[in-house]
Amino acid sequence: MASDELSIFRLIREGGINPMGVRWKRFIVIESPEGRVIACGQIKPHADGTEELASLAVDKAWRGNGLARRVIEYLIGIHEGPLYLMCAAHLKELYEKFGFFVLEDEQLPRYFRRIKRFMKIPEKLGLMVVLIMKREPAME
Repeated sequence: MASDELSIFRLIREGGINPMGVRWKRFIVIESPEGRVIACGQIKPHADGTEELASLAVDKAWRGNGLARRVIEYLIGIHEGPLYLMCAAHLKELYEKFGFFVLEDEQLPRYFRRIKRFMKIPEKLGLMVVLIMKREPAME
């Protein structure tokens, strides 16, 4: 709901996530028993037609309770096509559990090729390695 927008931004900011493309209408949220937004995520569309599992964030006080898993499972469950994501390299195994696999540079769609070029700078400085992963839709 529109009233969740500030809470979504708070979680995104606390998680150190890029706030570009944060549109509350695309988000799902999990609320605490008191009604406070404690987890969120979205499927973000890109101009090249790709869609990204993005902006996954959980309030620090609620981490370790399976909330990220619930958000991921829900978003995967409602999505029909290929789904991409960008993550820090240390999260690779987490996303592999949901069927995502790492893409090589030559496999990247246009949007993610452009982003990967920008991410080479922090990688060369040893600050962060970013992986781009993909999940194919389940076959019926």
